[in-house]
Amino acid sequence: MINKNSKIYVAGHKGMVGSAIIRELSRNGYKNIVTRSSKELDLRRQNEVELFLEQEKPECVILAAAKVGGIAANIKYPSEFITDNLLIQTNVISSSLNNSVKKLIFLGSSCIYPKDAPQPLMEDYLLSGKLEPTNEGYAIAKIAGLKMCEYYNRQYGVDFISLMPCNLYGENDNFNLEDSHVMASLIRRFHEAKVNELSHVDVWGSGTQLREFLYVDDFADALVYVMENYKGHKFLNVGTGYDITIKELSELIKQIVGYKGEIRFDTSKPDGMHRKIMDISMIKNIGWNMKTDMYEGIDKTYKWYLDNKFLFE
Repeated sequence: MINKNSKIYVAGHKGMVGSAIIRELSRNGYKNIVTRSSKELDLRRQNEVELFLEQEKPECVILAAAKVGGIAANIKYPSEFITDNLLIQTNVISSSLNNSVKKLIFLGSSCIYPKDAPQPLMEDYLLSGKLEPTNEGYAIAKIAGLKMCEYYNRQYGVDFISLMPCNLYGENDNFNLEDSHVMASLIRRFHEAKVNELSHVDVWGSGTQLREFLYVDDFADALVYVMENYKGHKFLNVGTGYDITIKELSELIKQIVGYKGEIRFDTSKPDGMHRKIMDISMIKNIGWNMKTDMYEGIDKTYKWYLDNKFLFE
């Protein structure tokens, strides 16, 4: 088992998820944490990854590195989303096996599930139907990663587990409008509309689509809990157990930001999947539950954005 003195390599430590994991590990007394920036270590290059793991010999690898983006970026750059993610995860997972890593945690996404799967999304629904076309490349890559972990466990007896979070948001999110996810994009656009005294804010889609959102520090808490308490072949959903329409989300962000104008929904833009809510029975059964409600999480995220918006100008 992993203990407080175990060497833990967190791949993708500068991103929203990776930085939250670093904070949570530190809060829980883990001090032997190894990181590398993408300039220091290109995870798309197998030789670099193999040499790094051979030299560092971490006991645990947390694979939070990935090429991520919102619906616009996934539609525009599908080749990069499938290629970069396949390279990153294949190199890290296979090299972890080669270098006797005791535990690996691979992070996926709720987009792995079929477009028309029953709701809420149970782990058993994987590969039961066609994927949502707007993020198919990313989803295929993530499915490949979790299947690698599953097969390695069965064939080699290792402890490589996968977590599938719902939509995450929070500190260190990407607020670049071209490739941000819906939460960060809306926070920035409502803030700029407030500052510039715009009469309305346009939101993609009908507003009726339903999404589940988890504050990123809660996800990091779930990851550390699973690292300490779970071993098994099955991947685990991580979420809140409830969802919200994009219209309701927009109104909540409007309230938190203090914007007074109108919200307009652009139905010429795609909605993506109508609904995505995770069945979280498995992770609840091993003892984990979320801690941060949506109002508190969005408020914290908006305050972080206000302090760091210069990074996205």
